[in-house]
Amino acid sequence: MSFTLSSKISSEDQKPYRSKGQFSRTKILLTAAKLATTKGLIGLSIGDLAAEVGMSKSGLYAHFKSKEELELATIETAAKIFDSEVLQPAMMAQVGTERIKALASLFFSHLERRVFPGGCFFAAVAAELNTRPGLARDRVVDVLDKWLSLLKQCILDGQALGEIDPNVEIAQAVFEIEAMLLAANFLFVLTNDAIHLTQAHRGLENVLARLAVNAKSKKKASARETA
Repeated sequence: MSFTLSSKISSEDQKPYRSKGQFSRTKILLTAAKLATTKGLIGLSIGDLAAEVGMSKSGLYAHFKSKEELELATIETAAKIFDSEVLQPAMMAQVGTERIKALASLFFSHLERRVFPGGCFFAAVAAELNTRPGLARDRVVDVLDKWLSLLKQCILDGQALGEIDPNVEIAQAVFEIEAMLLAANFLFVLTNDAIHLTQAHRGLENVLARLAVNAKSKKKASARETA
């Protein structure tokens, strides 16, 4: 099963050749996505961004007609980066608990490698946009909903494979897994200490162990199948 948080890529994005304008836009958006995790999406001024990429404000305005357009394009860029860094590699893992572990490991790795200097892009902007209705907030909510749906699907797959107890409360399990990832992100960014990534990884293992079908349940299931 393939999974993506980003919108459908246009035919222009798939072309191997990029014009100077396309290259400039890509550079602007990569810079914007990184700055948004430290200065905030709202605090991402045209002036600061222009200075960071080494171009004039008028040059930047040539690519984006409004601040909202810049924000939305920045979110899409971050989603594509997250797809390539975390989601698509995790899709190579076996469905179920192995995929949950892969998603978590890749998430922790992208934090530790500072793909975004301020940690998880979506954790950062979600907190910022929480009380700010608009298209940017709606898009971030959509991304996070898809992420939580992916974790839910992993648990359902684990149940189908007989790895996870069928009586598990799925919404609670998803909440606990996501809580481990968010705590790791917050504490790692705050302290720059990778011990918090190790602790979160250990915590996730504890959650999965609790969700797993125990030997007694397996014995009962086997007895029902042979009856």
